[in-house]
Amino acid sequence: MPAGSKKSVYAALGANLAITVTKFLAAGFTGSSAMWSEGVHSLVDSGNQALLLYGMRRAKRPPDARFPFGYGKEVYFWTFVVALLVFATGAGVSFYEGWRHLREPAKLANPFINYVVLAVAMAFEGGSWYVAYRQFGRMRGQRGVFEAVRRGKDPTVIAVLFEDSAALAGLAVAAAGVALYHYTGNPMFDAAASIVIGLILACTACWLAFETKGLLIGESANREVVAEIQRLASRYPEVERVNEVLTMHVGPDYILAAVSLNIACDVPRGRAHAVMDDLDHTIKRTDPRLKRVFIESMNDCGWR
Repeated sequence: MPAGSKKSVYAALGANLAITVTKFLAAGFTGSSAMWSEGVHSLVDSGNQALLLYGMRRAKRPPDARFPFGYGKEVYFWTFVVALLVFATGAGVSFYEGWRHLREPAKLANPFINYVVLAVAMAFEGGSWYVAYRQFGRMRGQRGVFEAVRRGKDPTVIAVLFEDSAALAGLAVAAAGVALYHYTGNPMFDAAASIVIGLILACTACWLAFETKGLLIGESANREVVAEIQRLASRYPEVERVNEVLTMHVGPDYILAAVSLNIACDVPRGRAHAVMDDLDHTIKRTDPRLKRVFIESMNDCGWR
């Protein structure tokens, strides 16, 4: 697992722990529904980062008889769990709080406490977002943001970036709700802000779950990796045709590849096996993430 991924998660965890208690205290003093929703949001995010770290540690376990290709997919599983928690807990509580305060409006006391807490929270969340975005920038290369998210294979960085982006958006909405309540005296603005925060979290969770699903069930490597394997196999004059290249991410840094090709039948048996062995080593040297490569010649030749 890349060190930068852990750095992003630790930065997010530190930021959320630093502001969770502060938000709840502010909500208790002021009675703000939006601030209470933000406190729940930060609490859920703190738990999510802890789960991501747990999944990253579990994914490092070496292969064994039960899981011969290792435990790399654990990080995908726990990222999917994080998406469910964001949806069920974060979004659910925010919707409930907004609905409750729409029915039973609460008086907003000491609104300036909310402003101070929101400003501090934005500073912490902004720092965490910057760390995650820098790591995401290194991961995406020359791709656009949406393409990089769709084709990214390290869900921990994407999860932290999604959560931090949703947190910053939620803080902006909470600030708007508190300010409108403060200046108009209408408690509906504060309750509506809580509902909007719930919508932001629900959309974030659905997007994260969708992006993680493919990796969890066995998504292929990016097309550049497949194209490079095809190019390497085609370099050998003994190879008549590359039939197909099948790949699957077992983890962010672990790709399984199966290569089907045709080696000419007039090639001696020893040379045919030497070609496949050399191709195996070349593929692994070209991309260290290709940990296991299976090569098969489909020609019906006697030397097979």
